[in-house]
Amino acid sequence: MEWLTDNKIPVGKTASAVFDWLQVNLEWFFDFLSITLEGLIDGILWVLQTPHPLLVVLAFVALTWIFQRSWKTCLMILIGFLFILNQDYWEETTESLTLVLSACVVCMAVGVPIGIAMAHRPRLYAWARPVLDLMQTLPTFVYLIPAIVFFGIGMVPGLMATVIFVLPAPIRLTHLGVSSTPAALLESAESFGATPRQKLFKVELPYALPQIMAGLNQTIMLSLSMVVIAALVGADGLGVPVVRALNTVNTALGFESGFIIVVVAIMLDRMLRVEEPKK
Repeated sequence: MEWLTDNKIPVGKTASAVFDWLQVNLEWFFDFLSITLEGLIDGILWVLQTPHPLLVVLAFVALTWIFQRSWKTCLMILIGFLFILNQDYWEETTESLTLVLSACVVCMAVGVPIGIAMAHRPRLYAWARPVLDLMQTLPTFVYLIPAIVFFGIGMVPGLMATVIFVLPAPIRLTHLGVSSTPAALLESAESFGATPRQKLFKVELPYALPQIMAGLNQTIMLSLSMVVIAALVGADGLGVPVVRALNTVNTALGFESGFIIVVVAIMLDRMLRVEEPKK
């Protein structure tokens, strides 16, 4: 078998050469992207940390009422945030929420248009499907290496690694929602003289809204799953105490911070859940 290993295909060397070329020739782009994402992160963090925590909690409860119109869900959100305050994890929670919300903004802004384009162009989806599979199956720790190379240490590389891992979810679900629009609805819109833009915004997107919101829900859940991994590249948030607990074998700290991540995930899931209309 030595003849086979002696003629090893240079996968790693090729990837390293590509990253070196990108770092040298696209440094201006990565600097611009880093500054833009830092501005987004700082803005969300300022909104969450500057007001009194109870004001932020009331704002989330009000948003929950707008989205769900359920006092039970609002009460659950209130109890969840009060529990976080009781455990003294407010700062870490707002930092993790900043990472999650930033990932949602980037992923939905990029993923929804790509999903729409793929739904209208089946060949594009067939070509992109292996890329989406690769993005979701490649070990998440691998994403940290180019993130550090291009963006250094901090919240930005953690955000970029999260975005790369999470992005396929909104793309796939948007594609599924738009492509599954019944032909009868599209034919009815065409018979009334609807333009392609009108069909998209008045027929396809409203019909695909539950799937798009499911994509947002998945984006949030997957982003929270990256909180601990992002902490390894210097991202602040609930992943930091988890990593610290792992390094010191601190069961109490690990359980506390891990349980807070679960509470945040449940609150965001209930807050943004959209039930599909009954047929």
